Amino acid sequence: MSEVYNNKYFVTGGGTGGHIYPALAVADELTKNGAKVYYVGNKRNMEYELASKKGYKFLHVSVKSMPRGLNPKFFWWGVKLTKAILYSIRYIQKYKPNAVFATGGYVSAPMVFACIITKTPYMMHDCDAMPGLVTRKLSRRAKYVSLAFEKAKKFIPNKHAIVTGNPIREEFKTMSKEKAVAEFSLNSSKLTLAIMGGSQGAKSINNTTVELLKELSQELNLQVIFQTGRKNYEEVIEYLKQIYPTWEQDNNLIVKPYFDNMTAVLKASDIVISRAGSLSISEICASNTAPILVPYPHAAANHQRINAKSLLENGACIYIEDADLEPNLLRKTIVDLINSPIKMNYLKQNSTYLAKPDATKQIGDLIRSL
Repeated sequence: MSEVYNNKYFVTGGGTGGHIYPALAVADELTKNGAKVYYVGNKRNMEYELASKKGYKFLHVSVKSMPRGLNPKFFWWGVKLTKAILYSIRYIQKYKPNAVFATGGYVSAPMVFACIITKTPYMMHDCDAMPGLVTRKLSRRAKYVSLAFEKAKKFIPNKHAIVTGNPIREEFKTMSKEKAVAEFSLNSSKLTLAIMGGSQGAKSINNTTVELLKELSQELNLQVIFQTGRKNYEEVIEYLKQIYPTWEQDNNLIVKPYFDNMTAVLKASDIVISRAGSLSISEICASNTAPILVPYPHAAANHQRINAKSLLENGACIYIEDADLEPNLLRKTIVDLINSPIKMNYLKQNSTYLAKPDATKQIGDLIRSL
């Protein structure tokens, strides 16, 4: 691919890491060829912090998720959406991007509408086995639609839907387990367990695992990296102090609200307890770990259960329903894995087989072709 120094692109998507990190991965891929990339999102969401930290010029659109039902809130949401679309049209007119890449979700909707109105080429990506509402409704006129799951194609009204896998950060291809272990000053001779409920955290996972932390560390000698989510951190720490007052002196435990370098967390781990957002799954599969997936039961269109069951069908995870999650079951699940290296390696091999490490480059090439 020849270098294209004069090209400009918009990437858009936000609200959660599942929309933001794929957009940033593709942005990084596009800038490799010298293109200028602008990030379109809501500055009150986490995409502002993450995109700004990467050095991308941020274009703000004030948009929120659609309220349910016909009521005054829905009317005002419509007014704000219209304003966000007008702002997006102005951004297109001012910066004249060659194309726009949208990762779905409500944050990307105004810019996609603006693309349709201004006849600007756009490409969409959906992370889930059940595509989101924005992708299903607005992908018809997209030049391409990239997907993470084959079963998602039947929901997309576009003949140019392509299963690429999720775009993930380049570090998942380049970072070694040894480097990741060293980053957290872990002992390479011990097994490491990562616990995470996504960027927002997960109360059921937090409440269940916090009761097991002392046992996991002291009796099973596991190293534990625990991401609580920012809004749940104080509550988790208070509970942990009651159960295990000296936890801060335990060298086997690392507990933080959020890890900026999730690549290192996953690459350092042997077992991962996680929700089943599609991006989390893609990053887990790219990290050679044994996944224990606990889908969020209230996810839109039940997409987390569908994502997790796709892995289960391929022998690539252990599946636990959120309603069934409790300390005894989780303890038994972890102990069974520790005591059966064959089973752990089976899960690792199958999840790694499902990884699509070249998705980011493939998507970048499609955008450049527009």
